[in-house]
Amino acid sequence: MFRTEVKIESSPQKIGYEDAILSLGSCFSENIGNKLSEAYFSSDVNPFGVLFNPVSIKNSLDTLLSEKTLSETDLFQHGSIWKAFTHSSLFAGTSKENVLKNINERLISSAQKLKRTKVILITFGTAWVYEYLKTSEVVANCHKLPAGEFVRKRLCVDDIVSDYIALFHKIRTLSPDIHVIMTVSPIRHWKDGAHENNISKSVLLLAIEKLQKLFPFVSYFPAYEIQMDELRDYRFYASDMCHPSPEAVDYIWKRFCETYFTHKTNHLRLKLENLNQQLNHKPLFPDTIEHSYFLYQIEKQKTELKKEYPFLEGRL
Repeated sequence: MFRTEVKIESSPQKIGYEDAILSLGSCFSENIGNKLSEAYFSSDVNPFGVLFNPVSIKNSLDTLLSEKTLSETDLFQHGSIWKAFTHSSLFAGTSKENVLKNINERLISSAQKLKRTKVILITFGTAWVYEYLKTSEVVANCHKLPAGEFVRKRLCVDDIVSDYIALFHKIRTLSPDIHVIMTVSPIRHWKDGAHENNISKSVLLLAIEKLQKLFPFVSYFPAYEIQMDELRDYRFYASDMCHPSPEAVDYIWKRFCETYFTHKTNHLRLKLENLNQQLNHKPLFPDTIEHSYFLYQIEKQKTELKKEYPFLEGRL
């Protein structure tokens, strides 16, 4: 067998379809978060958009826990576009009112969901942060402003651990049954250079290891190690040679399912993923009797699934 397999013990803390899940962090958190959504889990994926560094992820959770919303003073205009340093460009727009409305509607919704959340999936992307010189605050996104307006610095392990000790105590107080899964994104930040990228990832890995030892409800899923050590071939990378390919994401998702789902959960997941594939099927001849029967069969599947699993009501 021409590969080295990353061994992962089955987690004693399982994720079920009854559990609400919040996924926060880098592009990889969206990969897994979207897989959860496609399988009809109750999943809230990156309510701030993609976040790369631990400070911004921590700040976003603090915002949700305190149920804060943004005001007009939290926005800035760059050219014709209104943006917020706390959010990705996904929330940017030409209308200040609409940008603020979209951001706050999502904040309110996610803060309410967090009260019911049983699992938080946090994916660190990089230990490098950018401080905005005018405010000395770490930004989640520089939004293509001139580099001279920021100071770039690398976090140390103790910086991250100190921040998250306070955060996890707060989360645990509000949600005693919470389970936090931490990962390091397998996506290389190549613009930092190969050596600097490796140092950055090492800082993140060491910080998570310390947090694991301090908090029994924190676990680590080795997405980074699977990509680096098990899926070494370049066929497992996208065309930029840095992001995982769809095949790699599918494989890491499979390992995630094996680690955190029971046999019963996986059985239902496969049924629902199959249903999702059918729903995404684009017919060549939508006006035919055959397609009408196909749609009837799908609705019948939905009805039977909701009858057998009442918690799917509202998801299907």
